[in-house]
Amino acid sequence: MKDSIRVFAPATVANVGCAFDVLGFALHEPGDELILKPNFENTVRVISIEGDGGVLSKDPQFNTASVALNAMLTSMGSRQGFDIYLRKKMPLGSGLGSSAASAVAAIFAANEMLEKPLSPSELLPFAMEGERLACGSAHADNVAPSLLGGFVLIPSYQPLIIRTLPVPEGLSAVVVHPEIEVKTRDARDVLRQKISLQSASSQWGRVGGLVASLFTSDFELLAASLDDQIVEPARAVLIPGFYRVKQAALENGALGCSISGSGPSVFALCGPGSDPALVANAMKKAFQEIQIPATAYTSEINRKGPVVLESGD
Repeated sequence: MKDSIRVFAPATVANVGCAFDVLGFALHEPGDELILKPNFENTVRVISIEGDGGVLSKDPQFNTASVALNAMLTSMGSRQGFDIYLRKKMPLGSGLGSSAASAVAAIFAANEMLEKPLSPSELLPFAMEGERLACGSAHADNVAPSLLGGFVLIPSYQPLIIRTLPVPEGLSAVVVHPEIEVKTRDARDVLRQKISLQSASSQWGRVGGLVASLFTSDFELLAASLDDQIVEPARAVLIPGFYRVKQAALENGALGCSISGSGPSVFALCGPGSDPALVANAMKKAFQEIQIPATAYTSEINRKGPVVLESGD
């Protein structure tokens, strides 16, 4: 076994407009780096965490990376011990799958160290256990794209069904993270528990259109399908200036713009004819005009998922 491995796992955008809880895609940046080393203690330990401002726990029972890794080792019947050195290179509570990236990085690194006994799809349930710790629900719309790359659709949880979707050439993403906090619980609490049949039917149509647009590289259909009339209006009130930011994205050539995950980050998708840097600057400026500092990222859709950055002997 190698004496160490350093990996990167990407941030993700979940929901993707109309596809609440069932669709997500991976970014090239930001993300998490993690170094994994074997130990002889027959246990998983979190040795250090950088970039979290001292917020995250090093207790293996309360860290998504160690919880996911322990779930994997228990399932395999392995007593191999590992030490985790985590470097957070993305904001916490951003709506960009921070907890998911940590979980994915840990199990991906361990699988590489153990000479790949499991396929990426077989690793997925263990990453979902990290999400169960983070938010009380073992959802997959962040961990699946972080682990598998590209766009990932989750048609069913019982049984769990995951499908990767095509990524049209020339499609890129912009993510702008404002320096405000939106708690996941608050973002869930504002959602309506009942909607009209007409609203549901319209939303289903847009989800189908969004999936179809990825298969056909139909950017006009993609732009028409991103609109979310159920979740976005409820959560927009938690993000000051959201509609100003969305308008800035659309006026500067974005195909569509919505809330990333539960927020507060806002994403836009750009086609071949638009300039992601221009869209990013306009969105960032819209936040700054109301005195909210923001960080912008531009990225092609990450088709690979996690990668090995360095491997020791």
